[in-house]
Amino acid sequence: MENEEAIKLIKKTLDKIRPFLQRDGGDVSFDSYENGIVYINIHGACEGCALINNDIEEGIEVILMEECPGVVAVRLASDKAAVQEAMKKAGQE
Repeated sequence: MENEEAIKLIKKTLDKIRPFLQRDGGDVSFDSYENGIVYINIHGACEGCALINNDIEEGIEVILMEECPGVVAVRLASDKAAVQEAMKKAGQE
């Protein structure tokens, strides 16, 4: 799947997830997609929530990995530099 097509599918899938977060006063937006990793931004009540990592790993990430071929992880956009540095050290980039 080409990157542009993958991004469209990722955004479409995030649109399906969004109402569940909005119900609790939060929201999610797409930032970027690189090396199989989807970077997202969290908004509203989700910002600073102690359970956001659970929501990302056990919810958003699972759904995106199931519905979007090539997605291997979901991370916060604010963590992008740290993830890329770790990948560089591991020789994966």
